[in-house]
Amino acid sequence: MDKAQAKLQIDELTASLKEHNYRYYVLSEPTITDLEFDRLLKQLEYLESQFPELAHADSPTRVVGGGVLNEFQTVKHRRRMLSLGNTYNEKELREFDGRIQKAIGGETEYVCELKIDGLAISLFYEDGKLIQAVTRGDGVQGDDVTANVRTIRSLNAELHGNFPAEFEIRGEIFMHRKGFEKLNRDRIFAGETAYANPRNVASGSLKLKDSAEVAKRPLDITLYHVLGDNLSYKTHAECIEAAQSWGLKTADTTEVCRGIDEVLQFLEKWDKKRHDLGFDTDGVVIKVNSLAQQEELGYTAKVPRWAIAYKFQTESATTRLLDITYQVGRTGAITPVAELEPVFIMGTTVKRASLHNANEIERLDVRVGDMVFVEKGGEIIPKITGVDFSQRSESSRPTQYINHCPECGTALVRKEGEAQHYCPNEDGCAPQVIGKIEHFVARKAMNIDSIGSEMAKTLYQQALVKDISDLYTLNIEDLLNLERMGEKSARNIIDGIQQSKNVPFERVLFGMGIRHIGETVAKKLAQALGNIDTLMTADKETLVGIDEIGEVIADSLVSYFSEPEHRQLVERLKAAGLQMQSQQKEQIQTGTSLSGFTFVISGVFSSMSRDEAKELIESNGGKCSGSVSSKTDYLLAGEGMGPAKLEKATQLGVKIITEEELMNMLGETPAAKISTEPNKPAQTTLF
Repeated sequence: MDKAQAKLQIDELTASLKEHNYRYYVLSEPTITDLEFDRLLKQLEYLESQFPELAHADSPTRVVGGGVLNEFQTVKHRRRMLSLGNTYNEKELREFDGRIQKAIGGETEYVCELKIDGLAISLFYEDGKLIQAVTRGDGVQGDDVTANVRTIRSLNAELHGNFPAEFEIRGEIFMHRKGFEKLNRDRIFAGETAYANPRNVASGSLKLKDSAEVAKRPLDITLYHVLGDNLSYKTHAECIEAAQSWGLKTADTTEVCRGIDEVLQFLEKWDKKRHDLGFDTDGVVIKVNSLAQQEELGYTAKVPRWAIAYKFQTESATTRLLDITYQVGRTGAITPVAELEPVFIMGTTVKRASLHNANEIERLDVRVGDMVFVEKGGEIIPKITGVDFSQRSESSRPTQYINHCPECGTALVRKEGEAQHYCPNEDGCAPQVIGKIEHFVARKAMNIDSIGSEMAKTLYQQALVKDISDLYTLNIEDLLNLERMGEKSARNIIDGIQQSKNVPFERVLFGMGIRHIGETVAKKLAQALGNIDTLMTADKETLVGIDEIGEVIADSLVSYFSEPEHRQLVERLKAAGLQMQSQQKEQIQTGTSLSGFTFVISGVFSSMSRDEAKELIESNGGKCSGSVSSKTDYLLAGEGMGPAKLEKATQLGVKIITEEELMNMLGETPAAKISTEPNKPAQTTLF
């Protein structure tokens, strides 16, 4: 046998054995006997021994797994892994489409993908080879589970075709029902407890330390999002088609829909057909197809504006509502909680469910003693969806929502336009103060890990810490007076507090617990304003001008810093030595030609990305804002720019310029100059 014939047979046997492996381990639907499989495997082993250079990197003859890890390495994502906004009905979906149409100026194409109930994963390929697999984690960083992911039989670790030199592709790792059922039968036969559901097993499997054990689990994967620098594709659908051509497994149920009505037809079809699938799906992900439009629509701090998840109605059960209790959060928000007679739903026993707010209680007309319908929203979080009125007692009376805080007795407030009630006593209501301390010492904030929830509660109850600044006045003697507190533990607490003084400004800001100021927003504010003093004096218009800072966040900040108590708190934190100024590297100044001018960037450009345009403007003295306002001097307009920005710029008389005109302003193109007098139409003069 010559080399060419050997290659042909090795390729055919490898592909055939991979398919049989997939059918046996993942689908639990073998089409050949074990004897036939072994015969094919031995044939491949013989050929590979004669022509080792022709063996595939992921050949079925090679040992799958076998490496034992002590721990998983935490890896920072190259691009954030955001979550998706959810919707459960047609009205909300049409509202999403309305926002898209308003932003892009008309109807658009969507891609609809079944939302598989599994574990999100991000894969990195270089030169056609899988080099890394990382879990979602917290969206900023995740666990490197490459060794375990390599055991998935439906995943090609080595690609073919015209693939990019480097790219990232994201997807979902899951388990088919038949594979799950077989796994449970084997466990029961071995005298072990059966697993609750496929999703939990898939997630837990990836965290096993021995990849040989992972290889025994019937895991599957589907991939749905290609990312990379300088990709040549114009649509999401083109990216998925390309990934298929490289040998990657993508969903065969995905469809491109023209407009929201076709999307609704897709949802109706799969709401019925999903029960015939061999795996669990809890909804459909709807994405804008055009990559240029995705770029224009952008992101909020948590979710992409160009995608949303539609959740199907899920399994429900009926149980009795025993009581309604009320919880006070660290922001003062009051959450009514349904205390339920325990009921088993989708693998777990449900005893409590959120009732969200007074509006929801009134809408459902839910009352203590009712038989209520309970389901898991998104098949995860329990919620009450209705009342069985046929079983309601004649003596039943409507639920009266509380009007005073259940913890401190303060009269509750409810701001206009908001559904939530709040306790305004944020500096004197015990759960709020304790919650603020817990939030402040958390890992993503000040990272004082020697203070947990119980210690935070104890410090407050013993009057040692009345607000977060009091942490920095604690001493060893204070702590040693506490029950069951040893000198070593006390020293650890004091050391942790001292070390927290080195935490960067954006985490201090996040740790302060200002309403609506999450981790990402805190970073944006720190980068844009630089220090706490500038932030405290910033007006609403200035704040809204910062990328991804909307009116709600701006109002919250202005309101918070208008209170003298909060300004005094800041001064105490400054006096304690906390970092109140951003330590980010200063923008390297290459010129001053744009000094004094504010730009808004919109659209897609041929010679640079939006981030590069922003860097170019700022390095030449200009400022960039996320929205058009009276303070905007120029709107830098690219292809597919948002019509809303264009309309507002026109109304305000803001000059609209192209990327070529921007380069002229910088002196990069000597053939033309542009007028830089603010708020007059752009004029280009050719020499």
